Amino acid sequence: MKILGDACNLILKMDKTLMDILSVTFRMAISSSVISLIIGVPIGIIYGYKNFKIKNFFIILNRTLMGMPPVVCGLLCYLMFSGVGPLRHLRLLYTVEGMIIAQVLLITPIVIGTMEPFIKKLYPEMNDTVEGIHISGVKKIFLLINESKYEIVSVYLFALSRALAEVGAVSMVGGAIIFKTNVMTTAIMNYTNMGDFNMAMALGIILMLISLVVNIIANILQSST
Repeated sequence: MKILGDACNLILKMDKTLMDILSVTFRMAISSSVISLIIGVPIGIIYGYKNFKIKNFFIILNRTLMGMPPVVCGLLCYLMFSGVGPLRHLRLLYTVEGMIIAQVLLITPIVIGTMEPFIKKLYPEMNDTVEGIHISGVKKIFLLINESKYEIVSVYLFALSRALAEVGAVSMVGGAIIFKTNVMTTAIMNYTNMGDFNMAMALGIILMLISLVVNIIANILQSST
């Protein structure tokens, strides 16, 4: 109970180290989830309503990427960003920007894979209207985005939760450097290993509270659709 009380005290005092970790975490998670949404939603919509020759191949490929272990993604990014990698000149290793790229690679397939079946179910219901007013191309995508806005918000909240909870890829690419690339998940591991259970518990409490709020909002949105 003492650890829990001390952890809550750190949160209430807005400890400087704690606030720094939260700042890096939100910068990384919000940036990567928004980029993933911008890339993934249009692709998921196209996969959902449009038929083309190699569509099944791309869907299978995306589902495979959805299950990619974070450490594998982290390894690939590390090799690309390291001193012998093709992107070494960008100096992305051990930076928040590099962590964002790793997160986008992990989350975008999830966004695509979530939107595709939803649009596949939605589109037949509005197909006659779309064909009747001769909407095609980009306009059709924007119409489908408008019709699935609640789903998109739910997908974004899921993507944000995924970004906040990730540890494997971000620890490999970011290195969990204090005051630079240390996020909540990696910080919890580091502080636990150092025996600083108060800080680890404080970060754990915040992470769980964020997850609770996100899931409440997602449940409200799903109930309204």
